[in-house]
Amino acid sequence: MASVIAPSQLLVAALLTWVRPLWLVVAGTLALFAVFWIICWVIQAVAPRIYAIARTAAKESLAQPLFYVLLAVGISAIIIFPFIPYNTFGEDLKMLKAEGLTLLKVLAVILAVWTASVSISEEIEGRTALTLLSKPIARWMLVVGKFLGVIGPVVLVFLILSPLFLASVSYKVVYDARETAAPEPKSSDCQREIVQTVPGLVLVFLEAVILASIAVAISTRLPMLPNLLICATIYIVGHMVPLLLNSALGRFAIVGFVSNLIAAVLPVLGHLSVETAISTGRVVPMEYLGVAVLYTSLYCLVAMILALLLFEDRDLA
Repeated sequence: MASVIAPSQLLVAALLTWVRPLWLVVAGTLALFAVFWIICWVIQAVAPRIYAIARTAAKESLAQPLFYVLLAVGISAIIIFPFIPYNTFGEDLKMLKAEGLTLLKVLAVILAVWTASVSISEEIEGRTALTLLSKPIARWMLVVGKFLGVIGPVVLVFLILSPLFLASVSYKVVYDARETAAPEPKSSDCQREIVQTVPGLVLVFLEAVILASIAVAISTRLPMLPNLLICATIYIVGHMVPLLLNSALGRFAIVGFVSNLIAAVLPVLGHLSVETAISTGRVVPMEYLGVAVLYTSLYCLVAMILALLLFEDRDLA
């Protein structure tokens, strides 16, 4: 009887070790939901027309099959990731973090760029934007409302997938210990890994917001396909800029000049991509997150100004 009870007790203990830290995830998710609701309420109270445009754009995005396809892909992949044998000699948790953050980033960027392209360029080509502007709605209201409407579904994706991803990180700590016959981890070990992963989620979200602002600006002039291609190019180049700057440091003046020029115009997304640092257990300081938030805010502001300039003299007739 003891041989039957002992394994069950170990299983319950492992389950409790995994579940206990998740109260932080639940509390954080509920807090973010509350903050999101408060922001929506403030926008509705201060700028009801912008809120109406944003709400309509968000509803259109949520009605698209792509939203649910990306959500299903994300949920399925996050559930499967902890059980994949990475053959990293005890470092599977690092691979789980890196792959999870990369997955969330790719899904969020695809959703943001696609939503911006469909919501704005198709409305301009279909003369829907002209109907909206015939009402007491300024062009800048339409641009800002569309941008907020693009961000809404991205926030919803993060609020659904991020808690699931953090729960998989906590579970992976317990799962790897049992698979490798290592000493049983404590709940504090799972909690430490969860807290260390959260800054990566923040930076991934900021990267999606920047690309959404760029997609909104481009969609005021170009249709969906060129918008997707340009955003994909910016995504690739934006991650390569730090590598180009480091490779040209003190050696290639021309490469350095071009890299600095690109960095001044395009977003330096490589500085927001910290999957490697997160996966290796490094702590992202709050100062770094603060600078990233400031950089994202300024870049989105510039992108909105550019979008307004491109849209201001656009002939909609």
